[in-house]
Amino acid sequence: MTENPPLASLPLQAEAFTPWFTRVVAFVVDWAPIGLVWSVPLLVMLATGDTQCISSVYFGARDPLCSSGAHQFWTGFLGFALLLVVAYPLWNNGYRQGTTGQSIGKSLMRFQVVSEKDWQPIGFWRSVLRQLAHNIDVAVCYLGYLLPLVDKKRQTIADKIMSTVCVPVIPALTGTR
Repeated sequence: MTENPPLASLPLQAEAFTPWFTRVVAFVVDWAPIGLVWSVPLLVMLATGDTQCISSVYFGARDPLCSSGAHQFWTGFLGFALLLVVAYPLWNNGYRQGTTGQSIGKSLMRFQVVSEKDWQPIGFWRSVLRQLAHNIDVAVCYLGYLLPLVDKKRQTIADKIMSTVCVPVIPALTGTR
C-alpha cells in the first residue's frame, strides 16, 4: 500500500466500508476450524455410543463407566486441541491479520482491517488487543456485533476502541487481484 492512500483523507459514505453480512461470513470462516477441532471428540463419542466419557473428558466428572483408555485418549486429544485453539487465533487473527490486514476469512471475503488514521494494517499486538476488545461487544448482550448495521463507519465497539475500520480490498490500490 502507499504511504498516503487517496481514500484515507476523504470523508467516506457507509458503502465504502465492509458490509455487516460480509464480516459475519468471514467470522464464521475464521472460527469454524476451532469449533470443529474442539467438537470432534464429542461427535465421535456420540457416534460410537461412548457417552459415559463425555462428562468425564469435557467436564472432569469421572464416570466409572468410561474406560481409562478412552478417557486418556480423549483427554490427550483435547490437550492437543487446546493448543490449536490458542495457536490458530494468535496466528490468524494476531499475526496474519496484524501484518496484512486480513485473516483467512477476511481474505476469502476480500476485505481488511486497517487503522482509521493511516489505512495500514495495525500490527500483531494491536490486532490481538482488538480481538480481546471484542469481549466488550459480547458483554453488552452481543449488541456490539450488531453496531455495524447502524454505524456510519460500520464499526463494532472493538473497532471504535482500537480506531480500526474494515474496508474492501481494492485491487487498484493494493496491487492484489
